[in-house]
Amino acid sequence: MNKIKYLKISKNIKIRYLTNNLKKNINIVFLHGFMSDIDGEKPKVLSKFCSRQKIGFLAIEYSGHGKSSGKFTNGNITKWSNQVKIAIKKILKKRKFILVGSSMGSWLSAKQFQFFSDQIKGFIGIGSAPEFLEKVMWRKFNAKMKRETIKNGIYNLKHGGYEYPITYQLIKDSKNNKVLNKKIYTNLSVTLFHGSKDEAVPTTYSRQLIKTFVNANKKLIVIKNGDHSLFVKKYQKKILKELKIIVSQNI
Repeated sequence: MNKIKYLKISKNIKIRYLTNNLKKNINIVFLHGFMSDIDGEKPKVLSKFCSRQKIGFLAIEYSGHGKSSGKFTNGNITKWSNQVKIAIKKILKKRKFILVGSSMGSWLSAKQFQFFSDQIKGFIGIGSAPEFLEKVMWRKFNAKMKRETIKNGIYNLKHGGYEYPITYQLIKDSKNNKVLNKKIYTNLSVTLFHGSKDEAVPTTYSRQLIKTFVNANKKLIVIKNGDHSLFVKKYQKKILKELKIIVSQNI
């Protein structure tokens, strides 16, 4: 039975997570994107997949996202990555798992290899966005936008019908969380999916991320005409097919 629960991270922070409570076999850990949550299509589809495969599922929602506590503007990559680490330790304990990261979730996934290299048995990235805050977002800010962000500590960025409150502390913190300059030595399976028409994050970032994996059974699948989300039915099937292969290697 899939169920949303809360996990106390600190005195003031409780984050939501979705689990099917299955403790046998391998687990899938899903990490969502920037300003997303665990109520979206990806966690629902992945949790159903895990139930069919009779494997564990865990989706983690970071502070300031969805219905988790805390202000979004107080969050950053260091905090969110740490929350993921705490959740995995408390909920999965020593059980083995496969990471599925969407957009920023792939960045947070790469960070988890520092803590769980023995437990991670595979990784799938969807529209991976490692280091996007500085290298994609901040670079698109013009001089006036940058001055305003530094002066006020925040800039409300309007993009695609949404408003993103981008704090200067978030940008600065991202510089301390680089993953593209590090090597991850592992022989597990790594598959990164990226849309050729991704307007949010260029395919370059998946190409760079996959190079960080040394000795891995790795592949980059660039989906022709695919967008950033990559989760319409025909793309879902491709991703779930790949996930099923990685699961079968670990049961």
